[in-house]
Amino acid sequence: MDPCSTCTAFQGERRLASGVPWEVALAVKAAQGGADGTPVQVFDDRSGRPLDFDLRGSDAEIVARLRPAEAAPEAPRMPGRPKLGVVAREVTLLPRHWDWLAAQPGGASVTLRRLVEAARAGGSGREPVRQAQEAADRFMGAMLGNAPGYEEAARALYAGDGARFRALTEDWPVALRDHARRLAGPAFAA
Repeated sequence: MDPCSTCTAFQGERRLASGVPWEVALAVKAAQGGADGTPVQVFDDRSGRPLDFDLRGSDAEIVARLRPAEAAPEAPRMPGRPKLGVVAREVTLLPRHWDWLAAQPGGASVTLRRLVEAARAGGSGREPVRQAQEAADRFMGAMLGNAPGYEEAARALYAGDGARFRALTEDWPVALRDHARRLAGPAFAA
């Protein structure tokens, strides 16, 4: 999970907490001690995926596990390329692909970076819509899969029909409905 992202916790149909992971985790821990017994579910606000926090230990230990680490002091610069944040990873290609990459000006790395940037620029308008649709669908499937109108609402979500989506979700529990609409919002903004 990206340490800068936010998440939202629900206890049944009630929104328990929303915010940075360490604050939500502390709210979840406090809620689990209650007599209600209703399980708490936490979702990443960017992806709609469920999250599972390690709630062992003190509040300070929980925060330490979830809060982004402070930046380490910068090591002395070594000779070589400037610090660009380059990460080396393995790429598996067929021999003909390696041959083609080797023949390109600048070599394989430069060509791959250029291809990735071109693909990102070319499809950038559709990507936020797809991410919003998937996030809303994941959340709805987990929390509202048995709700009346769920399947039709999912169809409206993927069809980009915001008015129909809002109409079909109107009778859902308020906190769950509002969160599903918030996740789906970018899908209808285009």
